[in-house]
Parts: sequence; C-alpha cells; structure tokens
Amino acid sequence: MRLKNKVVIVTGAGSGIGVGIATRFAEEGAQVVVNDINAKGGEATVATIKAAGGSAVFQLADVTTDAGWKALVGAAQTHFGGLDCVVNNAGWTHVNRPFVEVGEADFDRCFSVNVKSVYLAALNALPVFRAQGKQRGGSMVNIASTAGIRPRPGLTVYNASKGAVVLMSKSMAAEFAPDSVRVNCVNPVFNPDTALSQAFAGGEIGEARRNLNSRRCTCACARKAMRTGRASSRVCPASSPTHCPTAGASG
Repeated sequence: MRLKNKVVIVTGAGSGIGVGIATRFAEEGAQVVVNDINAKGGEATVATIKAAGGSAVFQLADVTTDAGWKALVGAAQTHFGGLDCVVNNAGWTHVNRPFVEVGEADFDRCFSVNVKSVYLAALNALPVFRAQGKQRGGSMVNIASTAGIRPRPGLTVYNASKGAVVLMSKSMAAEFAPDSVRVNCVNPVFNPDTALSQAFAGGEIGEARRNLNSRRCTCACARKAMRTGRASSRVCPASSPTHCPTAGASG
C-alpha cells in the first residue's frame, strides 16, 4: 500500500473522476476526507470506501471559499490527526460555445472553481504541512486538463483556467520544495462519463462520440484508465517523494 495511513483530502469526490481518485487512494491505504457540494454523492463515495474496508469521512464544503477550506483541513486534523495530501479535483466548465458568448458570470465561476480553489487550498494546507516538519512534508495534486496545454475552440475560458492551474502548479512546486512540499499536476483527457461531459461536448454524448473517444485510446491501459477515472495516475504524485519528483505534469 503506497499511501498507508496518509491523510488525504479529495475535492469534487461525489461524482466522476473524483470518485475514482478517492476510492483508489483508500485502496492504497489512505484515510480520505471526501469533499463535494453534493452531499448525497459524497456520502455515497464514503459508503463505497467503507464497504471495501477503507477509511473515509465526508465534509460538505465550498472550495471557492476560505471558510470551506478551513472546514476541510479541520476535518482532516480532527478525524485523522493531520494532513499529508490535497487533491484539487473539483472543477467546472461553461457550455461549449464561441468565446464572445461566454457570460461574465460563467467566466468568474470557471476561474473561481478551477483556479481560486487551488490558491485557497495552498493557503490553508501549506501552514499545516510546514508545522508537521520536513520529514513528513506534504503533497498537492492539482487536476488540470489537456485543455490547458492543447486548447480547442469552444472552451476558451475553461482552457485558460486549466492553463493557469498548470503554470501555477509548476511555480508552487518550485516555491514549496524547500519545505518538503511537493506539487504535481495531472492533465486528464475528455471523459464522457463525468458530470461535465455534456457541457464539454456542447450537447448529449451519443454512442458515436463515446466510440470515437474509445478508438482514440488505442492502448489497453489507457482505455482502462478512462473507465476508472485515471485514478492510478494520481496515486504516484501523492506517495513517496523518492518515487515521484515535484513539479511534474502528466497526461
């Protein structure tokens, strides 16, 4: 178990990729604080983890607020005695449409959920990592997107927000490294089974679109990863620093 007794916060873990990350981390021995604004989904994830013999609690919190992050970090410390890793998975997108048709409210929400949440996570988690000492250190895994490095029309504002996460992760990694705090960024490809898939596609995901994505994933491992939320790729950055360097970015 690569994450035995590690205390991990996973945001947006009530559906989609977040469920895969939280359950996979628990399988690897982590004690997981499951977060989502959807209490029903978050509690279901906790139930799944516990049914498999894992350890998890649910914390309802809005990751775009400082109060939300204080509640999350507090839950980790109260229930599990500390904090080792934060997985910033919560995300949001505007509907696929021309740039000039994206409203200001959607612009603000996109950057608030996708970028500001990472900023607030660091503000609240970093002091805990530093107080625990360099031997224990800490880790942040920021879920960006291939859209942040290979942007496509129709999602320009979303692309920009994920590009910001990629660059911020690299800069945070360089700045936090002296405190033994690692920061990594993972860039998933489009997944037709997430709550945001229809917004990405600009409409319903039919079998033709689903099959197209399957054909693009020619590697058996890639196809399996897409079905399971690519959770295994998130485990490595959160485990031992001897296995995973800081400042990485993977697809």
